[in-house]
Amino acid sequence: MKKIKLSYITGLRDIVLKEIGKNKDFHVFKECPDSVYLDNIEDLDNIRKLRSVARAYIVLQDTRYNPRHISNHKSVLGSLIDVIISNDESEFKTFKITCAGSYSPEARSIAKYIQDTYQIIEKEKADLKIHIIKQDDVWEIGIQITPRPLSLREYKVRNMSGAMDPTASYAVNSFCALDKAKTYLNVFSGSATLLIEAGQSYPNLEDLVGFDNNKKHLSLAIQNIKKAGLIKKIKVKEADIYDKPDFGKFDAITSDLPFGMSISKDEDLEKLYRSFIKYCQEALNPNGRLVVYTSEYETLEKVLQKSRFKITKSLELKFMTSVDAYLRPKIFVCRLK
Repeated sequence: MKKIKLSYITGLRDIVLKEIGKNKDFHVFKECPDSVYLDNIEDLDNIRKLRSVARAYIVLQDTRYNPRHISNHKSVLGSLIDVIISNDESEFKTFKITCAGSYSPEARSIAKYIQDTYQIIEKEKADLKIHIIKQDDVWEIGIQITPRPLSLREYKVRNMSGAMDPTASYAVNSFCALDKAKTYLNVFSGSATLLIEAGQSYPNLEDLVGFDNNKKHLSLAIQNIKKAGLIKKIKVKEADIYDKPDFGKFDAITSDLPFGMSISKDEDLEKLYRSFIKYCQEALNPNGRLVVYTSEYETLEKVLQKSRFKITKSLELKFMTSVDAYLRPKIFVCRLK
């Protein structure tokens, strides 16, 4: 029986399960590290709407489904391909098979079947991504249900170097109690990922404001906001944290704090974080929430200990960057003492 496999950033399990739990048609029957399996869902559009999930696949599992078996029973794979391309055939022009022995006669036989049957080309960077893998004693064949990962949002005009992953942005916003909030501020707003994720997920928000001191970031943010259809709802402004800009009081403040290559070589990171926390102490409403994402969490924790904020929750994430290095940022949820 076909199943749905959802993969996510390490650390986001509870966020993913909470989002899945909002849909009565979703039933989790198995969990693995960084992924969950759902019973087959007829309407894949419901899967495509998930915001905490990085990638989604339709899969079949069986002890027999090794590459040799699939090469001799190609209709097994064909049944999955038919589901994926039935409504979106124009989106899938290329394919790639990931399996042990990608150049074996069995894998080549499968590739020829796909080319001949579906008239699509095999390519390294492909639209139709097929995997045949073994997990414990069970083989799994699966296909990603979208040409690009779910985490690559349609509103992204381009991906800014070092930009926050949208699924992590969704997680940050989920800790802000935005269902009850009206006002939202994003400090160091960058390409506006946090703002857009908030605007799309929480239509009740009346005032969404972001600021950044980088003109290139602001230009890209405006392009992304326009593409998301939120130009009338989200305002981004040029401002410097050291100037203590006055945009009013907010129910929620979020930030993907600058670190690494995003700050100048001679900049004092602790000084920057102190200025940020002092600013948030004045800009946050008494019962509001400050939710921060950073890889320099030791510096942030040191600053928070001397502030009027208390940390009510922290969450460590782990994911691989585009240069195959692991990043281990943390999310901090804070309230005023």
